[in-house]
Amino acid sequence: MEREFMEFDVVIVGAGPAGLATACRLMQISRDAEKELTVCVVEKGSEVGAHILSGAVFEPNVLDELFPDWRETGAPLNTAVTHDEIHLLKSPHDGKLMPNAIVPKTMHNEGNYIISVGNLVRWLGGRAEELGVEIFPGFAASELLFNDDGSVKGILIGDMGIGANGEAKDSFMPGMELHAKYTVFAEGCRGHLGKQLIEKFHLDNGKTPQHYGLGFKELWKVPEGKHTPGLVVHTGGWPLTESKSSGGGFLYHMEDNQVVVGLIIDLNYQNPHLSPFDEFQRYKTHPVIAQYLEGGERISYGARAITKGGLNSLPKMSFPGGLLIGCDAGTLNFAKIKGTHTAMKSGIVAAETLAEALFVGVEGGKDLDCFQERFEQSWLGDELHRSRNFGPAMHKFGTFLGGAFNFIDQNIFGGKLPITLRDNKADYAQMGLASDFPKIDYPKADGKLSFDKLSSVYLSNTFHEEDQPCHLRLKDAAVPLAVNLPKFDEPAQRYCPAGVYEVVEEAGEKKFVINGQNCIHCKTCDIKDPSQNITWVTPEGAGGPNYPNM
Repeated sequence: MEREFMEFDVVIVGAGPAGLATACRLMQISRDAEKELTVCVVEKGSEVGAHILSGAVFEPNVLDELFPDWRETGAPLNTAVTHDEIHLLKSPHDGKLMPNAIVPKTMHNEGNYIISVGNLVRWLGGRAEELGVEIFPGFAASELLFNDDGSVKGILIGDMGIGANGEAKDSFMPGMELHAKYTVFAEGCRGHLGKQLIEKFHLDNGKTPQHYGLGFKELWKVPEGKHTPGLVVHTGGWPLTESKSSGGGFLYHMEDNQVVVGLIIDLNYQNPHLSPFDEFQRYKTHPVIAQYLEGGERISYGARAITKGGLNSLPKMSFPGGLLIGCDAGTLNFAKIKGTHTAMKSGIVAAETLAEALFVGVEGGKDLDCFQERFEQSWLGDELHRSRNFGPAMHKFGTFLGGAFNFIDQNIFGGKLPITLRDNKADYAQMGLASDFPKIDYPKADGKLSFDKLSSVYLSNTFHEEDQPCHLRLKDAAVPLAVNLPKFDEPAQRYCPAGVYEVVEEAGEKKFVINGQNCIHCKTCDIKDPSQNITWVTPEGAGGPNYPNM
């Protein structure tokens, strides 16, 4: 098919913190140098911010760097952190408040803000457009385009109006090619094009496997008397300790009597019977958390995989014709449980590298490997180096001993211990056989603090055009029933936080069902499937969740 195309200096895939920071900084440099640049941002969500999901406590230093006037121009940073609490949950009923003196200093949040990252990127999108960036929401970057020499040429926006049978419908619109001198990939965690780039250009050679968590978040409206604006609560321990899994919970008090509550479960868990969604529902019933939620109303729900391997898993971030940044590469600082400021800084460094190359006449399609050196020499490179042991320590030694190691590493040595711990086993490979682990009997949802999957997905405002090809691809359709079911009791039924996968019985025969319309784009199936048989690709543009204030 011959397709129309548009040409830009830079195409950016993803209107998240990293992509928009790149776009804004590029146009600032262009303006200050009085040299014209054409920059385009493609976003698969129905609007900028629609697919953004994060805790979030935000470090504003990067915003000071990008837009020093953010306080005067309405950036949505409305609730400063006033108090930190870290609780160790010992059982369903007991917990211990940890003294701040023994908490790793990376977990302290003085000077930070509790925000909606979705609202922050909406604001960044407005600033980008003011600077002259073209933003195309509702268009999914579906394929990579290459030049004859193998360098990245740009991306293809997916066709619209293809039926589930693969045939064009009356509404068919062919996708357009976007060509660029350089293409920046900022798709977020487990970006499907980023995944292909890492494999094609061997960007992860010599690196430990990337590691992930699955993060849940709900937004609640709580009674006035239970709301403490600026309070940040983090927890470790129960319920994950019961299944010998790792992760932690959070509860943040925002403005307007709103509270966000969530749980992050490391995707290296072993018990295939574990249901991350149900662990989160249990978590909210603990008295430390329930005291704030009781009598409140749940407003929104979402879940998203988190790239948390840190420096040890960070791939080479440049390749011929482009850059890989933000959570697409894995710049989150797990020691701080923060990735927004790091994603934005990676975008700023990317913009400065790109602008220098474009303004001195470097041809498009080159490998700007100087980006890696710039990245490592920035404050972000130093921050990630200091936190490189945090995640591996928790994985190797567990919550208690790992926490003790991290206190020594961070508070006493400032992240400069002369050793580097590594976690060399991929998350999916750590799942055990179903026969070796006990089944978990989860309590029924009470409709007050705990809820079922389908009512939760409803609150994510998820929508997909039903008559379209399934965007959850099986490499081998026989594997779910022939391999995963007998060996692992087909864990996709449980690890998916949206009820996408089911094993049903029809006429006496088992059948593996994919309810793709429920998908909230968390990417967990692409990460955790023990047979690595599921590949997530982009559905038709504008499909998926539509998160408000998340």
